[in-house]
Amino acid sequence: MLRDFKPLKIYFIENRIALALGLSSLLLVDALQLFIPRIIKKSIDALTMGQASVRLLLTYALIIVGIALTMAIFRYIWRYLVFGHARKVEQALRNRIYKHLQTLSLSFYWRVKTGDLMARAVNDIDAVRMATGIGLVALTDGIVLGLATIGFMLYINVELTLISLIPTPFIVYFTLIITRRMGKGFRQVQQTFSEVTESVREALAGIRITKAYNRQSWGHGRVKETGETYVRNNLELARSLALFFPVMTLFTNLGLAIVIWIGGRLTILGNITTGDFVAFISYLNLLTWPLMALGWVTNLIQRGSASMRRINGILDEVPEITNQIANPYKGPIRGKIAVNGLTYCYPQKEDPALRDITFTIEPGQTVAIVGGVGSGKSTLLQTIPRLVETERGMIHIDGIPLHDIDLTNVRGSIGFVTQETHIFSDTIRNNIVFGRQGISEDSIEIALEASQLAGEIDSFPQGTHSLVGEKGIMLSGGQRQRLTIARALISNPPILILDDALSQVDTGTEAAILNSVLEIRRGKTNIIVSHRLSTIRRTDIIFVLKAGRLVELGDHATLFAARREYTRLYERQQLREELEGGR
Repeated sequence: MLRDFKPLKIYFIENRIALALGLSSLLLVDALQLFIPRIIKKSIDALTMGQASVRLLLTYALIIVGIALTMAIFRYIWRYLVFGHARKVEQALRNRIYKHLQTLSLSFYWRVKTGDLMARAVNDIDAVRMATGIGLVALTDGIVLGLATIGFMLYINVELTLISLIPTPFIVYFTLIITRRMGKGFRQVQQTFSEVTESVREALAGIRITKAYNRQSWGHGRVKETGETYVRNNLELARSLALFFPVMTLFTNLGLAIVIWIGGRLTILGNITTGDFVAFISYLNLLTWPLMALGWVTNLIQRGSASMRRINGILDEVPEITNQIANPYKGPIRGKIAVNGLTYCYPQKEDPALRDITFTIEPGQTVAIVGGVGSGKSTLLQTIPRLVETERGMIHIDGIPLHDIDLTNVRGSIGFVTQETHIFSDTIRNNIVFGRQGISEDSIEIALEASQLAGEIDSFPQGTHSLVGEKGIMLSGGQRQRLTIARALISNPPILILDDALSQVDTGTEAAILNSVLEIRRGKTNIIVSHRLSTIRRTDIIFVLKAGRLVELGDHATLFAARREYTRLYERQQLREELEGGR
């Protein structure tokens, strides 16, 4: 179990001073607890021997009060420092997970569900926090206070101590058996929680579709079924926990019964004093907590270990796409793109999505990529910023192999507007700036003007500082698309990729946006996927894809005259636009 916590070692080292002070305060509190029964012993012995006085009893009472106050102060200190350490571990681990997730390739997200990642970043981390906080306290308390208590009991009477500890081996044996069951149960519960999280996420993300099809009962049934499985697994785990603590209580009280029976006889016979007998019982009661802590800490560590194992599963993932040479190119990029024999096949797919594609785009050219559904257009675009990995040497930018250019430099030099618009629950301005520093208001205004959003933004209550809601719910589909275009234009990158990014705006607006984009991007490379004739005809070169192959390339006039695949696509789209215009 403890091997699973190895990645946390660095955080224990970073917080070592606060942790040491916290644990020292905890040990001091434990030590002070051990002296209270000794004071009670002296008080009772003084009373039974007729040696007590008001002054003596007041002195003992004040000592106990002083110890209690000191314990209160140091208990506050250890709780603040040790639990504070656990919160720091929680924060650092969550940041580490998220930072690592940012480095992983898209293929990781194809096979891992979002709900599972959310569960690991929330519920599993919380279990680790409990293990490194209260679990560490229970472990220290259980060992130190338990051993010290036994030492004081041995000091009073060795024979009585050994007899009172008779149930201990049974407690240890029972603990070993039950913890194995708990470990398996915790892993199952955490996995089911991931499924519940994913089920709820999907239900909420698709609430519009669910309502539109009047399938609320179906959606509720899916979440309910997953939730019932989660409850069943928790109840199974609860059976183990429900059995553990009563048995622990039974064994500890059995020890107390033995002490009262045998210890009482020793007191009657005068082998130990009445004060020793009372003190011994007090120590035995103190020993109850370490024995109970043994079960509790086992519970916490089992849960934390199961969760840490799931977290390690993420941290052990290795990014598939990284810089492949020691000193990658970090200089400026002009925008020439050369593709030579590009072939790509998605994982676990038999047929390649792209087959032997070769072309060159010169800096400053505007090209269009056309093709039917599934022809490979989006896949081709994703290979340029290395969102999907290709073989070395298949793509060059400015004559440099793509794999020899710093990954951050490549992606920082490309503005990529995908088919799926993603708007953050933030202001319009922050969605455009996207965390980049040094963006002026003039640049934002130019980007808004180019994307034909400036006039509409002025109608919002707070302009660019207006909140757009979750996933941009306050915006229309066309406004969301144009907002993502403004986000890509704000830095005016050497290469701009628009993957069917204007599908939700009308033809007139698309033409206006294209005019503005091409005007402000003179001399820079633009790659556009579009189905609209007005857009396609204005580009310098048109690439025609079919079934993952580049079947034609050239300008509009040349391709149309050839009467091949491009002509068929063009005429079909022309018919569609005429039909739509006649409605």
